[in-house]
Amino acid sequence: MNFGGIEEEEFSSFDSSRILVWPVSYEGTVSFGTGTGDGAMAIVDASRNMELYEEETGSEVYKLGIHTLEEFGSRDTPEAMMESLYDRTKELLDSEKFICMLGGEHSVSAPVIKAHAEKFHNMSVLQIDAHADLRDTYDGTPHSHASIMARVVKDLRIPSVQVGIRSISADEARSLNSGLPTKIFWAKDIVGKTDWIDPAVDALTENVYLTIDIDGLDPSLVPTTGTPEPGGLGWYETLALIRTLAKKRRVIGMDLVEFSKADNSDAPAFLCSKLVYKSLSYVFSDESPKITVS
Repeated sequence: MNFGGIEEEEFSSFDSSRILVWPVSYEGTVSFGTGTGDGAMAIVDASRNMELYEEETGSEVYKLGIHTLEEFGSRDTPEAMMESLYDRTKELLDSEKFICMLGGEHSVSAPVIKAHAEKFHNMSVLQIDAHADLRDTYDGTPHSHASIMARVVKDLRIPSVQVGIRSISADEARSLNSGLPTKIFWAKDIVGKTDWIDPAVDALTENVYLTIDIDGLDPSLVPTTGTPEPGGLGWYETLALIRTLAKKRRVIGMDLVEFSKADNSDAPAFLCSKLVYKSLSYVFSDESPKITVS
């Protein structure tokens, strides 16, 4: 179950790999649809059907080495889960490798982002999402999937850009007037356009952590997600955003979360795996082996 179905030891062992794919299987605070606990491994499974040549960059990023870590399972409480994820992220960052985490519900991103912010100076977060996720608590816990960006911009004060948002509570909307270090690009203003991409990326700092909640995309592309919202980003505008991000900023870590496994629905898992691989191809375009097609 290696990401990409990579069999060669030289391209998949921990020691020889530049990139770590980290499946985190957790849905401890889900509030609507279920299945995110099985989402990470479903993405890994689907990825074994991808072509490993990426046509836009003309590259084979897997030859930098992509190691798939063991599945990280759920802990007894949300607090224990977040603490364990933070500790493990710190260990992995000591290896000087690039971490690509697969979720799992979105709450798992907060401790991973915290660990990255402690390692990388001048870091900001680019969030692709349907939801603002700025609630202080939800269903009695501050470690909810609905509170991940509250932990980032309220507690850690990490500057952020939130893209594709189209669902926000009244309390979250009021909190935007309190000087939070975040800029929102609402779905209603950007879907079907590309003139917003440069301003969004330009609002970020030198080092960027990319967190992709797959419900940021239109649910016609990925209906199998915990809390689908009508409207959202298309495939090509999402790629254009990440491609521009990789050109203009240094992406120091990433995750893709909130995919829900569903029986007899393989296409969404494949889309998620393809989105991850293309993102890695953009991030490591300058380092990856190239194939020139005349």
